Amino acid sequence: MATIHYNTLSFHDKGEHLQVNLLRLFYAEIPKEEVEKIAKFSIPDQNTIEFAKIDQEKAETKFSFLLAKYFDHLKNKLTGNSVTYIHKNSGIPLIGNVAFGIVYRNSSIIEIKPVTSCNLDCVYCSISEGLSSTKHDFVVEKDYLVQELQKVIDFAAEPVEIHIGVQGEPFLYADMENLFADLQAIENVHTISIDTNGTLLNKEMIDRIAKYDKLQLNLSLDAIDEEKAKLIAGTKSYNVKHVKEVIAYASKKLKVIVAPVLTQGYNEEEMEKIIQFIKSLEVKPILGIQNFLKYKTGRIPAEEISWDKFYALLEAWEKKYDIKLKLNKDDFNIRKTKDLPKPFQEGEIVSAVLKCPDRFSNSSIGAAKDRNISIPGCPFKQDKVVRVKILRDKHNIFVGRTV
Repeated sequence: MATIHYNTLSFHDKGEHLQVNLLRLFYAEIPKEEVEKIAKFSIPDQNTIEFAKIDQEKAETKFSFLLAKYFDHLKNKLTGNSVTYIHKNSGIPLIGNVAFGIVYRNSSIIEIKPVTSCNLDCVYCSISEGLSSTKHDFVVEKDYLVQELQKVIDFAAEPVEIHIGVQGEPFLYADMENLFADLQAIENVHTISIDTNGTLLNKEMIDRIAKYDKLQLNLSLDAIDEEKAKLIAGTKSYNVKHVKEVIAYASKKLKVIVAPVLTQGYNEEEMEKIIQFIKSLEVKPILGIQNFLKYKTGRIPAEEISWDKFYALLEAWEKKYDIKLKLNKDDFNIRKTKDLPKPFQEGEIVSAVLKCPDRFSNSSIGAAKDRNISIPGCPFKQDKVVRVKILRDKHNIFVGRTV
C-alpha cells in the first residue's frame, strides 16, 4: 500500500470525480477512472490518499503526473475563474509581474503577492478585483516564494519591510500563517505588513498571529453606516460590525493601521464617523485616510478629489479631532536601496517561453532570463517560444509585445 499525505491539498468524493482542493480556495476535478488506473484508492482523511497493491514511489510518481495534468484546469471556488499554480517546478519566475510573486522597487519595502482573488467587490478597486472579476488568477507555493524572496533580501543587504499587498484579499491564501512564520524568522526583515479587508479575521486567528511581533495589519474601513459600508464593499454580505470588532481587538495585540479610501459621493460624511470610532478605542490604531485615484484597469465610481482639497480636509479633521492624518514616507521608514539588475532593457527583443495565461484574456506570461514578462495580445500556447519586444522595464516589471 502507498500512502500520500499533503499539507496544502484536500480530497473530496464527488461521485464520478475526485475533487482536489488546493489551499482551500482552488480546486480541480479528476475523473475517478483515471485515479483508479493507478490502483484502487481510498481517502482515509481529507489530506491523505491511499493506493492499494502499489509501491510508494510508483504511486507518488503517477499521482503527481495526474495532479499536474488536471491542475492545468484549476478553478477558483469564489468566481469560477481559471487559476495558475506557480511552484518551484512550474518554470515561472517570480520577478516581473505586479500581480504575483515579488516586486522590488529599489526601496526598503519589498512587496510579495502569493495570491489573487477577493471576497468583496469594492466600488473603488484599483484593479477591478473581486467577486465579479473574470480575470485569470494566480496562487504561489509558499516555499518557492520564500526561497526566491530570500535571494532579493540578501541582494538588498539591509533591513527591509516585507509588504503583503496582493491583488485582492491576502487572507484567502490558506498558507498565510505559515508564511508569517517564515518571514518572522528572517533576520533582515524588520516589519511584515499586510493589507486586508478584515472580513476573514477573528479573535482566535488574531491571537495566533499576535506572536509574530514584526507583523502590522493595514485594515480597510470605508464607512460606519451599515448600508453605505455594504454599498462600497460591493456585497450585502459585508459585515462592518465584525470589521470594527476586528480592528478594536487587533489594536490591542498588534500594530494596526486603518486605511479608509475617501470616495466622492460615497463616504465623505463617513470619514468623521471613522475618526470618532478610532478615537473611541482603548488602544488607538494609526489612521491613514487615502484619496480615491483613477486607474486604467480599475473601477471608477466617482471623480477624484483634488489633492489640495483632500489635504485641506485632512488638516481640518486633524485640528477638529486632535489626530494625525497626514502620513508620509518618513512615517513608514521608507529608504532607497540599490537597484536590482535588469536582464533586459526597454526596446530590447528577447526570446521568451510562454508558461501560462496572464490576468487578462488573450494575454500570456512568458519566461526569460529568470524574469516573467506580461505579453498582451498574445494567445497562450504552452511552452511556445516567442520573440518579444520589451515595452516596459521599470522596477523589473516587464511588459512586451510579440514581433
